[in-house]
Amino acid sequence: MTDPSTHLIHHPYKPPAGFDAIPPGVYKASTIAFPTVHALRNRDWKHKTGYTYGLHGTPTTFTLEERIATLEGGKHCTLVPSGLAAVVLVDMAFLKAGDELLIPDNAYGPNKAFATNELKGWGVSFQYYDPMNPADLAAKLSPQTRLVWLEAPGSITMEFPDMLALVAAVKTHNASAQAHPQGTVTALDNTWGAGIAFNAFALGADVSIQALTKYPSGGADVLMGSVVTQDEALHHLIHFCHMRVGYGVSGNDAEFVLRGLNSIHMRYSAQDVATRALAVWMQSQPQVAAVLHPALPGSPGHVFWQRDCTAAACLFSAVFKPELSQAQVDQFCNSLQLFKLGYSWAGPMSLCAPYDVPSIRTTAWPHKGGLVRFSVGFEAVADLQADLQQALQQM
Repeated sequence: MTDPSTHLIHHPYKPPAGFDAIPPGVYKASTIAFPTVHALRNRDWKHKTGYTYGLHGTPTTFTLEERIATLEGGKHCTLVPSGLAAVVLVDMAFLKAGDELLIPDNAYGPNKAFATNELKGWGVSFQYYDPMNPADLAAKLSPQTRLVWLEAPGSITMEFPDMLALVAAVKTHNASAQAHPQGTVTALDNTWGAGIAFNAFALGADVSIQALTKYPSGGADVLMGSVVTQDEALHHLIHFCHMRVGYGVSGNDAEFVLRGLNSIHMRYSAQDVATRALAVWMQSQPQVAAVLHPALPGSPGHVFWQRDCTAAACLFSAVFKPELSQAQVDQFCNSLQLFKLGYSWAGPMSLCAPYDVPSIRTTAWPHKGGLVRFSVGFEAVADLQADLQQALQQM
């Protein structure tokens, strides 16, 4: 090599081995270089024993996958670009034309929207079931049912289901003559539990997904998702689909999530304590008809949360009294100063957003007043309470 440009690209220097630091190394690559043709043809990426291409994993993403699997109590993890991408990957991995999907009526809205639009267009049918009534799920299971989504608690309305009974209904169905030829798979959106409040697999779920955007990252600066299983056959269905659709995550984003995992348990605990304090205080306010938080007695599904969980996340929803108009509820949100208007949660800043629940559910909603969901961040509880108080006064 005589030309400096070639020499810079093919430089012979290799750093010495043995460098060991607290944070994992960050590897960023599209192309992976192979030493021989034999190695190129025989490298096994499916079991994390080698590398073939950046989409199929680097030392950084393999490390994050192993840590997320451990956090969730699973064995296999696949990373995707967002929490919604995790939902979509599971749907694509298990469903084909002629299959049926069952979704809880209080599920994450984009999960329902994907079924309504893309899946329906691909010949996959779907039904909503009442997650607080396992008998309703059992009655809707059919020979076409391939996938059942679970969510704990419900998105926005925070009902905590009897997951043991829901999973049992699916297992009973799988043991019957009416089961789908490949069996019915249960997939849990475990973003709220984050592998901390409860163990999805101990409760019987087959697949657990998370939006790593939320608690594992903790910084409100990364979009990423994960799909975790204990069963290798299910993992391969997911992982091969992942390869074919071309999902990938960047090394820098994986670095942010790895950094966030170091403090996830402390952050979860601190936000849990703060959220319960504010939820209890909100219950006593004259403008509020109900506070929805699984750890509060009287909140829908509290007995199941109490049985299955050791913690709760940073979310609660408040339902205002029906004599307060939506305009007044909106004014309350606009008057908040520390709670910023925005979606997502589990970041350092507190958030809120109003929702029109009847427009996003098919089953009856027992409340007449407007609902606001709160995500509690790391601000002092006294300051957040004062912010809520001044906004309530302006209603």
